[in-house]
Amino acid sequence: MAFDFDLFVIGGGSGGVRAARMAAQTGAKVALAEESRYGGTCVIRGCVPKKIMVFASEFTPTVSDAQAYGWTIHAGGFDWSGFSEKLHTELDRLEDVYRKLLDGSGVTRFDARATLKDAHTATLSSGDTVTAKHILVATGGHPVRPDMTNAHLGIVSDDIFNLKELPKSILIIGGGYIACEFACILNGLGVKVTQYYRGAQILRGFDEEARGLIADAMKEQGIDLHVGTNIVEMAAASDDRSASEAGTQSDAAMGAPARESTDLLNEDDAKGGPIWVKATNGAEHEFDAVLFATGRKPNTDDMGLEEVGVKLGRNGQIEVDEYSQTSVPSIYAIGDVTDRVNLTPVAIREGMAFVDTVFKGTPTPVDHDLIPSAVFTQPEFGTVGLTEEAARDQEPVDIYCTSFRPMKTAFAGKPNRVLMKLIVSQETDKVLGCHIVAPGAGEMIQMAGIAVKMGATKADFDRTVAVHPTMAEEMVTMREPLRNA
Repeated sequence: MAFDFDLFVIGGGSGGVRAARMAAQTGAKVALAEESRYGGTCVIRGCVPKKIMVFASEFTPTVSDAQAYGWTIHAGGFDWSGFSEKLHTELDRLEDVYRKLLDGSGVTRFDARATLKDAHTATLSSGDTVTAKHILVATGGHPVRPDMTNAHLGIVSDDIFNLKELPKSILIIGGGYIACEFACILNGLGVKVTQYYRGAQILRGFDEEARGLIADAMKEQGIDLHVGTNIVEMAAASDDRSASEAGTQSDAAMGAPARESTDLLNEDDAKGGPIWVKATNGAEHEFDAVLFATGRKPNTDDMGLEEVGVKLGRNGQIEVDEYSQTSVPSIYAIGDVTDRVNLTPVAIREGMAFVDTVFKGTPTPVDHDLIPSAVFTQPEFGTVGLTEEAARDQEPVDIYCTSFRPMKTAFAGKPNRVLMKLIVSQETDKVLGCHIVAPGAGEMIQMAGIAVKMGATKADFDRTVAVHPTMAEEMVTMREPLRNA
């Protein structure tokens, strides 16, 4: 059978674009369909705009720090409107870069939504039908609202970047990295931030010692953080309470679905005014906005995947093998839509491994082991490898750890503390995990990640000469374990 293309990619995010470009460079005839904006979650409504907002929010303590160092300096107000306009100009520029990269690689672009008709055929919202020898699904994911009455009054992470103005107060629901990052960002931009998390401590799944230090730092910065707390009701502040409660009971009985649209709030919602919420501890408060950071879901709905035989998991994720192949041999999937490791660099690596496997004749399983990552809270958190808790369940380990006030902020009289921690195997001396909580931790963990990935031992760290005076020198000067586990 003659196909229109050798490869048809569905999704123009970082993973899909990289796979399409690399496949085209092998001489394959490649097409890509994107229903929204090129660049995907990372470039348009995730990593990039979030990190730019992190930069903006970090200027808040700069004035007091400068004064402590002898400068005469005074702060003005933060101009959200001017910042937002410049932010979107930059995102438009980056999207155009992605389009040009595809065009320059000879990839045919379809600005349309694609769904599957069969194992080799996709139908486009433009009315076109295309066939391909191989199909790669790289549609990413989206944030979801909880299944509760009036959840539409709240916003999700995608909405943050499109707000017309910053709220004066906000309640953030959730304790994962997205919730904590936006709590720090918005607090730094002058918003009064309250955060509810139903668990015992924020950042579940990360190292417990690091989690505790970050939680303490967030509270010191003025974030009103409540763990063991969740939201049970919400309504427009002007609503009659009894009517709201009656509606809650009625909607719940009918199984009202949560709104999962990633679009900006509609105008009626945006102008709805303060939002009343009731917490599990009985407390009632009003906020200008409520942000749900309670989970994400793969973009697999209404794509025809199951109809053509592609197996989906419980969260709607596409099930794949180590080569990113689905239950249908001609269909592959990479990135967040597979819900493996939901990080942009991982999606890119998966895309490259797919090209090696399918178009270069070199079967390449995706390596998801020892992936360094960063959480852009304030202070930042960089991590690679096992947590102390996971490591001690695996084997006997030594814990090398230090926490101290760094020179820069200590001189300014600030209470800020940083954490440097190594998890070391007692049997092999191999560094099993590295955790850093400090300004610039994301930059540090990238370098430490190389050593850990290479299998460095504690002796290797000890043989490395310290760079002085730096925070990171502590990583190579901790001689005795703090404890055994």
